[in-house]
Amino acid sequence: MTYKTQGVCSQLIDIEVENGVIMSVKFTGGCHGNLQGVSALVKGMKVEDAIARLKGIRCRDKATSCPDQLARALESIAN
Repeated sequence: MTYKTQGVCSQLIDIEVENGVIMSVKFTGGCHGNLQGVSALVKGMKVEDAIARLKGIRCRDKATSCPDQLARALESIAN
């Protein structure tokens, strides 16, 4: 699935999920090193666990962040 982000530096998130487990995450744009780290940390994690950990994280004065956008993308997969 490809998710179009809103309100953050990254533009897209490509996510692969199998049987409720995150297999891969790739961000397009944004802070490359940080987003590689986020992607590596959630790989192998259950979708609902990643949502619980990432949802609501803010970046500076923004109402969202790249991790929050990943949580929103995962919510759209889970629902």
